[in-house]
Amino acid sequence: MIFCSCQPQFGNNATTSDTYKFDKLQMIRQKFVTRGLQAVYCGAIISLLAMLAACGPEQQEPAPATVMPTLAQTAASDACGDNGRLHTELFGALAGPLDWSADDLKCSGMPRPNGEGARLRFAAQVGDIDRRLAIIIAMPALERHVAGSEISSKVTLIDEGSGRFFSTWDLDSCWTDITTLEPLDDSGDRFEIGGNLYCVAPLTEVNGEGSVSISELDFMGLLDWSAR
Repeated sequence: MIFCSCQPQFGNNATTSDTYKFDKLQMIRQKFVTRGLQAVYCGAIISLLAMLAACGPEQQEPAPATVMPTLAQTAASDACGDNGRLHTELFGALAGPLDWSADDLKCSGMPRPNGEGARLRFAAQVGDIDRRLAIIIAMPALERHVAGSEISSKVTLIDEGSGRFFSTWDLDSCWTDITTLEPLDDSGDRFEIGGNLYCVAPLTEVNGEGSVSISELDFMGLLDWSAR
């Protein structure tokens, strides 16, 4: 809403006096003239504002949302190296072979908190495009530049589609033999890492009653000691 006003005028017969007044006819004429000018001024202002609004910038349609690539569309050479792989067979609540190669595997490796070794993560699609499994191998005793055998390990299996977690509760059930530890550059931080995992007890379900057994697992992935 727009408000317009015009200041009233006062006076008397002497233009130099504070009591100068218009006669009655002058006052009536002045009233109508003032109201007419107010209407003209308000109409002009409203028209000008309408014209300015009509000349505003064109409304642009929002850009389409960016669709993130699915795991199957992620370049494996960027995610897990050309030699990335994971082979094993699951028994129990989740059962069946896992035969993941560099074409369908995504993996990462980084140090564990407080400088206690490192952990490796492998993930890939299983069945349809909406279901993924992830396997995490934590090795608190793993040392930089040092391959070794029978490294006590904790293993976690995640069914990302259903949110089910299976894990060993301690370091007494699984061991890892690191057979490959090759530097990828001169940084001293990035390595291609591979080996075999053995478990003598099942991974029990967190907040559930199921379990999954992994007797032997073969893997090749990446480890970056500088990752956080």
